[in-house]
Amino acid sequence: MTKRLFLFAGYDARGHVDASLIYLVRALAVFGDVVLHMDNDCTDGSINNLAPYTLHADAVRHGEYDFGSYKRAYIWAHDNLNLADYDFVYLINDSVYGPLYDLGPILGDMESRGWDAFGLVLNPKTSHPHIQSWFIGMRPVAFTAPWFDTFMRSVTRQRDKGAVTKLYEQGFTAAVSAHGLSWGCIYTVAGRGVYNKIKSLYKHGMPFMKKVAFTRHNGRLGRQILYVLNHISPDARTGILENARRTWGDEYIQWMLTRNPFKIMWRGITYGINKARKGNL
Repeated sequence: MTKRLFLFAGYDARGHVDASLIYLVRALAVFGDVVLHMDNDCTDGSINNLAPYTLHADAVRHGEYDFGSYKRAYIWAHDNLNLADYDFVYLINDSVYGPLYDLGPILGDMESRGWDAFGLVLNPKTSHPHIQSWFIGMRPVAFTAPWFDTFMRSVTRQRDKGAVTKLYEQGFTAAVSAHGLSWGCIYTVAGRGVYNKIKSLYKHGMPFMKKVAFTRHNGRLGRQILYVLNHISPDARTGILENARRTWGDEYIQWMLTRNPFKIMWRGITYGINKARKGNL
């Protein structure tokens, strides 16, 4: 039986564990052990709702983004588990909703391809193609290597998210290559396609939807999101909508997911006007 460890990075602006996070962590726990750290304080005690699905769960604000939480989860696992016992270690964060499909076949697909490190989505940027850091998997040749331990423990607070992306997201893939290891991804999505092509990616088997899709293009992705919501399980849909309403408000979500063709058309017109104005500034 394949033994997996999921190092999970979470964040909630209000310091709360809600149904969408529980749904995701519970789904991961079916396939392996979960160690979780949230980059926020959780004063309402809801972190305890994750106890049935995790080996360890903690919530302390550190401001180091997802890699800061990965670091803390990794150090706990390094100190309390025997990492060499695992066939695969994953780094996963909650910048996504899901899973929208059964994760079993998807994990099996990635793990069967022979890559030393892998992910769901490749950012093919010419100067530095890399695995998007919200879903990364590794074999022991990577996660038990001294360089990986050094890499994880070196994560520190950066001035902005751009610096985090360069140093750690792009830096991880660069380190894998520098140590002569292979890597690859199931999906290759250029630019901001992972945010904007929600329906297409879902129809091609993508098991997650980026949360930021709810705010892209003045809400123009509403029809795509509604398509996904209408095709997933009730539990997944309930968790997504609970989190979305709590994050952006009932009024916004109702407006964005409207089926009214005139409202949809007007939303597209206003987005085009605003985009044209910005282009002329």
